[in-house]
Amino acid sequence: MAKKLALHGGKPVRDSYLPYGKQFIDEDDIRNVVNVLKSDFLTTGPEIDKFEQKISDYVGANYSVAFSSGTAALHGACFAAGIKKNDEVITSPMTFLASANCALYMDAMPVFADIDPNTYNISPSSIQSLITEKTKAIIPIDFTGQPAAYDDILSIAKGHNIPVIEDAAHALGARYKGRDVGALSDMTMFSFHPVKHVTTGEGGIITTNRKDYYEKLLQFRSHGVTRHAEQFTEASHGPWYYEMQSLGYNYRMTDIQAALGHSQLNKLDQFIAKRKKYAEMYTKAFQDVNELISPKLRAGCESSWHLYILRLKLERLMGSRREVFEALLKENIGVNVHYIPVYWQPYYRRLGYERGLCPAAEDLYETMITLPLFPSMTKSDVKDVIKAVKKVISYYAG
Repeated sequence: MAKKLALHGGKPVRDSYLPYGKQFIDEDDIRNVVNVLKSDFLTTGPEIDKFEQKISDYVGANYSVAFSSGTAALHGACFAAGIKKNDEVITSPMTFLASANCALYMDAMPVFADIDPNTYNISPSSIQSLITEKTKAIIPIDFTGQPAAYDDILSIAKGHNIPVIEDAAHALGARYKGRDVGALSDMTMFSFHPVKHVTTGEGGIITTNRKDYYEKLLQFRSHGVTRHAEQFTEASHGPWYYEMQSLGYNYRMTDIQAALGHSQLNKLDQFIAKRKKYAEMYTKAFQDVNELISPKLRAGCESSWHLYILRLKLERLMGSRREVFEALLKENIGVNVHYIPVYWQPYYRRLGYERGLCPAAEDLYETMITLPLFPSMTKSDVKDVIKAVKKVISYYAG
């Protein structure tokens, strides 16, 4: 206890709190939203089409369908892929809950594959070992912004004739072997939550090169309804006619959100450049700290650096991960942890999932801390984080 008091008794590295993530909104963004508020459309109007087209152009996909959230988009992708009751969907436990919950929404069961302990992404060999006749989709996660091993994953999927739904919530602007994330897999989801690369407040999108998926996604986000005469199953009653052809949801994005997203996309490359620069500063600063492990990038991958995760070598420290975490908070550094393995959650335990399924993912969880990383940080902010981490680690290293 005396040692803790010595660490926390002095002046913290920062006077003000630095969050782990934060949106960046400028006057152009505000002007774009105000213009929509003054227009004839607040939802389901022209801004949706403009935003979807801009995403398609950026990632090189034929089609994009915007949704009210990334979770809604994943749900839509599972619907479009034909996931149904008793099917199995393989995904990673090292993700936010939505990546697995989307299978449950379709009465299917998530199956958790372990991670590569070097990249923290889903392990292709673990995927291969879990394939059964019930497997109807693979949902890899581009964790922290680094693309998963898609040559291997897509080969496995093709061999079993199952779709890949890429959860790229962290990876807008990332590249895999010279190709943009967003046109690699059968469907790709991007999230526009405020801590992501660009924001629409809440929102998500699916990109795809398949027209059949595109048409199913459009219906699903709007009550299962179509107004396109070529898709009608009966003769039209008149210009007002529409048909509900499946059980869809109201998962539409508003024009207000789309206008914000469209403006934000103009700054995406600048945002990513800053994230990369700050990540490089972290890695350089921590490379010689024996108690820490910095992130490793797979050859040929360009991360968009949504998160920067440090691993603690707890065997070299006299304090626990929690003690280090709380010490950093006291230095006004808004650290976080991404993520608790999905199947550790009480709801999943009630479904029969048990600890021990994915040892590498569980080991990562026990040793990880997420550092602040967002484009409106300054170099001074980054230096504060580095100073605080070194201060705390030095203390607990004895």
